[in-house]
Amino acid sequence: MYDTMTMFRTVFLVAFVMIVAVMAFILLRGMWQWNRNNKSPVESVEAKVCGKRMEVSGHQTGASTWYYVTFEEENGARRELCVSGEIYGLLAEGDHGVLTYQGTRYLDFERQI
Repeated sequence: MYDTMTMFRTVFLVAFVMIVAVMAFILLRGMWQWNRNNKSPVESVEAKVCGKRMEVSGHQTGASTWYYVTFEEENGARRELCVSGEIYGLLAEGDHGVLTYQGTRYLDFERQI
């Protein structure tokens, strides 16, 4: 039979391998998205801000906040893009303007009065 030390080592090794695999997956997925965005054309479309949301995650040692804005294009298509907190604060639902993006990457929104 297994002694407790052998079981501990086995569980520790399995947990370690799983953590490394998840971290590698997250890193590779981020690199893939970054590369895909770089290969996408820069597009500018007439759009309006039709929604905003924040996503907060964290724990006792700190928290992270991601800001998302949903834009509706003239043809009715909607696109949700991650933006900085500063941009998030400057945009209001109902704003109309020209949205510039590249893949899933927000580049600019020029408000039209």
